[in-house]
Amino acid sequence: MDIKAKHEKFLYPVVRVRSGKGTGSGTIIYSKPDPKRSDEYQTFVLTNHHVIAALIELEKAWDSVIKRKVEREVIDFADVERFNYTNLSRLDGGTTGKAEIIAYDEDHDLAVLKLESTLQYPYVAPLIPEDDIEKLTLFEDIAVSGCTMAHEPFVTFGQLTYLNEKIEGKKYYMVNAGSYFGNSGGALFQVSTGHLIGVPSRLTGIQLGFGIDMVAHMGFSAAADRIYEFLREQELDFLAGDEDDDYYKAMDRRDRKNREALMALKAELLREDE
Repeated sequence: MDIKAKHEKFLYPVVRVRSGKGTGSGTIIYSKPDPKRSDEYQTFVLTNHHVIAALIELEKAWDSVIKRKVEREVIDFADVERFNYTNLSRLDGGTTGKAEIIAYDEDHDLAVLKLESTLQYPYVAPLIPEDDIEKLTLFEDIAVSGCTMAHEPFVTFGQLTYLNEKIEGKKYYMVNAGSYFGNSGGALFQVSTGHLIGVPSRLTGIQLGFGIDMVAHMGFSAAADRIYEFLREQELDFLAGDEDDDYYKAMDRRDRKNREALMALKAELLREDE
């Protein structure tokens, strides 16, 4: 892969995500024409749940059907900063816009944001094809890209060092590429193909006295099969490569699923009150 391709694959799709109380990273995984408005584009960013968790709150609200207070989500918008480059490597400012949190899962520690901007973003990180996930091996050359310490995106290189790390029951890849706070939500790339194979999510820390030293060469990324699992659980099949699906169909399925779950919950609560 030549230098130009490395810029386009490993650097340009990565964005900075701000949640008001913190800063992390994200990766553009989709930017295609709006099915209902051909002159506009829809762009989606993959990140960690913990990067945007501060924007999600639960509040008690009165439900007139079951005659009691229930918890409801109050979700704020994230700020997503995209960067412009000239002469391949020269940072030439950026554009900050709002993004809606359309899906998140605390257990998977993953989330998807939809940019308010309707412009096309030309550099998108392609997910590794599902059939290729099992072909990943140790010593595979990888690149970790993100906004370490809230810096503009930069890339470190290394290898896959463990393929089946289990943390709180979830699968992670371990890599030896340098990583630190702020990389969370960014991208783990397979160097040979440019495919997105993981989301940097965790670091290793060692308790030394009253402080913790971070082991930067033992980073953990949410594994590729978990990304697919999360997207499908959230009904976002179009982001998982289903060409027959789109954002509107996905939202209709989610709304229907949520309404059915809510009605079932209300019926159960009413039976308990009888």
